[in-house]
Parts: sequence; C-alpha cells; structure tokens
Amino acid sequence: MLTTRRDPIVAIATAPGRGAVGIVRVSGSGLEPLVRALCGRPLPARHACYGPFLERDGSAIDHGLALYFPAPHSYSGEDVLELQAHGGAVLLQLLLARCLGAAAEPDPATGQPRLAGLRLARPGEFTERAFLNGKMDLAQAEAVADLIDAATESAARGAARSLSGAFSDALQGLRERLIGLRTLVEATLDFPEEEIDFLQQADAAGQLQRLRQQLAQVQRQTRQGALLREGIRVVIAGQPNVGKSSLLNALAGAELAIVTPIAGTTRDVLQQSIQIEGVPLHVIDTAGLRASSDEVERIGIERAWAQIAAADVLLWLRDASRAGQQAYDLADAALAAELAERLPAPVAQLQVWNKADLLDARPSAQSSAAPPAGSPLPSSSATTTAPSLHLSAKTGAGLDALRQRLLECAGGQSGAEGLYSARARHVQALAQVGLHLQEAEQHLQTPSPRLDLLAEELRLAQNALNQITGQFSADDLLGQIFGSFCIGK
Repeated sequence: MLTTRRDPIVAIATAPGRGAVGIVRVSGSGLEPLVRALCGRPLPARHACYGPFLERDGSAIDHGLALYFPAPHSYSGEDVLELQAHGGAVLLQLLLARCLGAAAEPDPATGQPRLAGLRLARPGEFTERAFLNGKMDLAQAEAVADLIDAATESAARGAARSLSGAFSDALQGLRERLIGLRTLVEATLDFPEEEIDFLQQADAAGQLQRLRQQLAQVQRQTRQGALLREGIRVVIAGQPNVGKSSLLNALAGAELAIVTPIAGTTRDVLQQSIQIEGVPLHVIDTAGLRASSDEVERIGIERAWAQIAAADVLLWLRDASRAGQQAYDLADAALAAELAERLPAPVAQLQVWNKADLLDARPSAQSSAAPPAGSPLPSSSATTTAPSLHLSAKTGAGLDALRQRLLECAGGQSGAEGLYSARARHVQALAQVGLHLQEAEQHLQTPSPRLDLLAEELRLAQNALNQITGQFSADDLLGQIFGSFCIGK
C-alpha cells in the first residue's frame, strides 16, 4: 500500500514488555471523530481525562487517561491523541487494533470513515513529522534519539541540551555570520570596478577570519559532544607481560581478563565499557606487541595494531621494573619506532609505567613523573606525547591519576556541563565548512581575487552547515536518521 507523509499514523509509544503504563499515540488531521469513538465524548484540549477506552459495542477495553493535543500545539505539529492504559502487551495490541478499526468505521454524523487512511507508524515517524512541521530542526530531532539511547548521565544531559536548542543556537550564530558575509560578497559582484575597495572597506577579510575562529570553537565543542555520546576508544598496548590485562581489570573493577606471569597470555582483543565521572570509555586490551613465530599470536598482534589504528587514545603501557634492562629497552625502542610509522593520524597518547610497586622508591601518582632512566620516548608526528604516569595495577596506586588523565582526553568535562550531544556526521559537516572557508580565504588573499569563486565557496560552506539542521536535506538522509528511532517516537 502506498503511504504518504500526510497519512494519519498510530503506534504503541512505550517499550515492548509489561509495565505499569503503556501509551498508544495517534497523529494526524481531524482526530475529533476518532476521539469520540474511543472515549465516548469530546476531550478538552491539553487536559488529562480519565475514563474507559471503548470497543465497538460500547464495552470497555480498559480505563485510563486520554489526552488530546490539537494542532499545532503538539509534539508532531498535527492533532495528537495519547491513550495511557495499563502496560500489558496484549492489552496495548487490543487498543492499537481498536484505533485502526474505529478509524475505518463510518462516522454516524457524516457516513464517512472517522479517520481515513490511518496506518501504523514507521520507526521515528512522529519525530520526523515534528521536524517537517517546524517543531524542531534536524539536530534537535536526532537529540531525541540520543536522549532515549543515553547510557550515562553525561550523555543524557548533553542530549537534553541539544534538544533544548543549545547546539542549534551555536549553528545559527555561524549561519547568520556566514549569510552576512555572503550577502556582502554577492553584492560586490554588481560593482566590478569598485568591488575590491568595497570589500576592504567592509573588512571582508576580518569578517571571514572571525567566522573561522567562531567555527573552530563550535568544532571543538562538537568533537567533545560526539565523544560524550559515543565514548572514547582507549587502547592498551605494549610489550608482552607489562600488565595490560591487569590494568583492564583494575579500571573495570572486575576480573575480566586472564592474568598470568606467562608472556603472551592475551591472544585476542578484549573490550570493556566503563564510566569515569559519567563519561563513557571503551577500554580495549590487546595482545603484547612483539615478533612471534606462533601463528595464533601473530593474528592477535595484527588485531592489536588494527585497534591501535582506530584508537582515540593510545595507552602505551610499559614495565617500570624492567626499565634499564638492555633487552627490554631495545624492544621498547623498536616498538616506539613502529608506533611512529604505523599510526595513521594524530592520536592522544598516554605513557604509563606499570609495576611501580616493584621499585624501591615509592610510586608517584603525579602526571609529571619522569620515566626511569634509559627508557626511550617515541618521537613522531603521528602521536601526541604526554608526560608519563607511574602506577601499580596490582595495588591500585596511581589509578586515580590515570582516570583523571583519561577524563581530560575525553574533553575534561566530568559533568558535561555546557556540552551538547553531537554525532559523527555533525563533525564531518563542520569539517567541510572549515575546508570551504579556508578556500574562500585563499581566494580573498590573492592579488586579483575571483569574487565569483569566493562567493561559491561561501555558498558551499553554508550548504554544508545547513545539512546539520536540515534546511537542505535529501530524503534518503532523513530516512536514514529517522529509521534508527523506535516505533512510536
């Protein structure tokens, strides 16, 4: 059956399973006849009314609360009816079937179906209609799904800020400044003899520079918001038997990985998600990095390198008790060189010296602690080297300093105050905006600027920015976004 976005829709809006309350939601135009059939009377706008939900013969399916929201003052921007019944799965299915049946029945007053074309909603279709009807922009619509899926307090607070418009407001500020600059440049195209002087007098270069600075600030917050939503990937890597599995167990607070004194015990990747002050981190234990003739261990080592390449933070674990031993130091130097060669992109790196409990001196939990003498440090444009940490995964000494450093890598926001939820596509779109603005600045700085090319770069920058909030979005993008929602939302 052909469906359209104008069809009235209905769905169970609460999660499957038993519960105290379950909700059936209807959205469309002209719901009054359906309201009378289901509730036996008209309902006042935006008031919770207790009463029976009626079968066709007038018997009660259940008793509960009914709320009627006339357009445009509703979630979807259309007329909305919510029936709040007891939360049994069979009961809600009966109520859903009754909505569909009552919609198809003729209204005694007109002889026409009460709500022609009522159908089951697709996943996310209620929120999609809220977007299409101007109740929220696309970034806010995505925040609805993020709020539902939030696994931590920080993620929930960030999604709530995005839903309230914090992210959209930041984007709108960029958009207004960009439109102002576009208007200035396009106006000069009508005055070819005076365009350069006109742009200089209007400080077009200064406006563009300030726009790029504002964009950089929004990009930083967006990257942190994306990490807050998705968590950061922390990969523990190092030579065999330096305590990687012990450190994973210590951070997780559980015996997840097998720990033995035998080098090469860990053969495969082991991942555990943890929280540090509400910020999600995905900690990944990997096989020890060394040359090996064992086929199974070689596979584990290649998987370890694959995890390192995809890391947000590389936690390079080293053995403080073996520092200064020639064989260990040579292997460490070789590993440092291989890290410098194989890391494909800038990766935050934490150097952690484990087994500090085996040293004669007391371990330092300060991040400024220097590594033992004779130990190599990597020097690579592919890594961001941080000061070393000393700790003992066995005793727990120094773990708090490590947690604090990992929190800083996630943006330094322990409560996500001021951050908003963001997605990878938002980060990518803002990166495209930055590239177009960079091209625009290059055109403006040439001795004889091509203002038509400058104007085109600014137009492309605005289009990339509009993709985030949905001013210009393809239907397939909308389908991909709203298709990930739950039915009834």
